[in-house]
Amino acid sequence: MSQLYLLGLDISTTSSKALLINERGSVIDVASSPHTLRTPHPLWSEQDPEEWWRAVAESIHLVLQRTGVDVNSIQAIGMTGQMHGLVLLDKSGNILRPAILWNDQRTQSQCNEIHRRIGKDQFIRITGNVALSGFTAPKILWVEENEPDVYSKIRHVLLPKDYIRYRLTGEYSTDKADGSGTVLFDLHKRSWSPEVLTVLGIDPEWMPNTFEGPELTGRVTKDAAEKTGLRVGTFVVAGSGDQAAQAVGVGAVEPGVVAVTIGTSGVVFATTPSALIEPQGRLHAFCHAVPGMWHFMGVMLSAGGSLQWYREALAQGMDFDNLLKEAKSVIAGSEGLQFLPYLSGERTPYPDPMARGAFIGLTLRHERCHLTRAVLEGVAFGLKDSFTLINNAGLGDITQVRVSGGGVKSALWRQILASVLETELVTTNTDEGAAYGAALLAGVGVGAWSDVLSACKSSIKLTSKTLPDIDEQEAYRKSYTIYQELYPALRSSFQNM
Repeated sequence: MSQLYLLGLDISTTSSKALLINERGSVIDVASSPHTLRTPHPLWSEQDPEEWWRAVAESIHLVLQRTGVDVNSIQAIGMTGQMHGLVLLDKSGNILRPAILWNDQRTQSQCNEIHRRIGKDQFIRITGNVALSGFTAPKILWVEENEPDVYSKIRHVLLPKDYIRYRLTGEYSTDKADGSGTVLFDLHKRSWSPEVLTVLGIDPEWMPNTFEGPELTGRVTKDAAEKTGLRVGTFVVAGSGDQAAQAVGVGAVEPGVVAVTIGTSGVVFATTPSALIEPQGRLHAFCHAVPGMWHFMGVMLSAGGSLQWYREALAQGMDFDNLLKEAKSVIAGSEGLQFLPYLSGERTPYPDPMARGAFIGLTLRHERCHLTRAVLEGVAFGLKDSFTLINNAGLGDITQVRVSGGGVKSALWRQILASVLETELVTTNTDEGAAYGAALLAGVGVGAWSDVLSACKSSIKLTSKTLPDIDEQEAYRKSYTIYQELYPALRSSFQNM
């Protein structure tokens, strides 16, 4: 009997990834092709969706060539990708302007206008979130105000991965997890909010059909098959935005299991059995890729990105291993040195695009090793802000914390994080993140597993654990108390800058 395969596609900010797994959940091959990021003005972040499509086709071709897999044995494709982006198409499906991305910060005035029109508390009650500059809804209002010629031609609004779905299938569709991340969703009803769309003047006909994560949304067309090498008629499953897919990829699909990710950004993710909302909107509340589930999410914009910036700016020529080896010699608390990781503004718990990064407490005694450790600790404190909000949200006991992302490959960073969060951390056998979760969702969609939980239990195994250090815990409690005082003290200065 020939083996069956599943394909996960991840359209991230930096690249388009194609990941092939078999029906047992084993990774066969993965390929990535890069994207170009454009910043035509300060605070702007844009990409060309056509470049995503070319990169997807290239990555699929690479996987097929290297593995020699018969395309007839690929049963389904799962979709994932960067959340909150805005892709605008005309009536013929042509791109109207470059996509505006999740990390674009131009829309603060539109966020204020959304809260003014709907009422901030009412907006939180409907969508589960405050309006933030990274989200999709304020981007649409920005186009209306600043590019009326483009706005007049809009007939379809898509998220980044769903543009690739459109190119694969010809269908205008999205999943409920990514849809809720536009903040145009009624969180409780798991569908577009008539009230929000009406008040914001957004035509409901522009919005794609929504599906649960494992549901089938279309099949690969002849044209797409010719460009990618895939089989005509291959099923394409809804999938989800990258954070929900990442959670599926590490098995954070039931209440009690929390996922912490340190990539460029940092995320704390907790599944909820109902549409819970943090009253002040300090946590994101979205639909999960798991049917009938929701999730809380705390996001810091510069987690691994802080360490990347630090090395490039202050430790050029050093590899990360040697940089972190130095930091290991420094005691917990970095001898009073603090780092605020707000290099791109912040989301949780401070939804402030004007927040700024800072080293605070420098003395003549501090050396590079102290600065490095302070960066690691500052990111851990930022994640603790989100972890604490989730822990206090009435979800019940947190039974396990699963960590993933490039940052947690460092044993030192895992140890710091375990001691700061005061909890055991576990890693899993899967390190391909969102693409892997998308492939599992594809498998559920075509019956390889009965449901998402079964897919995760069958495919994901725990590989290591990191316990908190008792002495470090006490030191970090004191350091964290100081860390919490810094943003409120500096907020007005950040605004003035």
